[in-house]
Amino acid sequence: MADMSHDNRPLSPHLQVFRPLVTMVMSIVHRITGAALYFGTILVAWWLLAAASGPDYFALVDGFFGSFFGRLILFGYTWALMHHMLGGIRHFIWDTGAGFELPVANRMAWASIFGSVTLTILIWIIGYMAR
Repeated sequence: MADMSHDNRPLSPHLQVFRPLVTMVMSIVHRITGAALYFGTILVAWWLLAAASGPDYFALVDGFFGSFFGRLILFGYTWALMHHMLGGIRHFIWDTGAGFELPVANRMAWASIFGSVTLTILIWIIGYMAR
């Protein structure tokens, strides 16, 4: 019978010894933002239903979205939308067969982080200027 000693077996990498890579973190965040967009879309539907329901109910819902907490939620929804969109573009580039080299993949991951933050801030600045 074969010796089943566990002393010679290599250890699997786990979170205590494995350093997270930027592409791995972006993959996880892409999934999280995708799930967050489901809940944010429910809020958009709530706002549209309130607009169709009449001025009193719309004023209530619009008051919620106009509050500090409501604007914080909308800011997070905007960021999630921008980040998920840029992650989707990054995946589309990978679908063409390009961008698999490690330096390029890392640059695209960092670009999706900075791009999503920049686009979110620009959207909110333009929104307040148009107001």
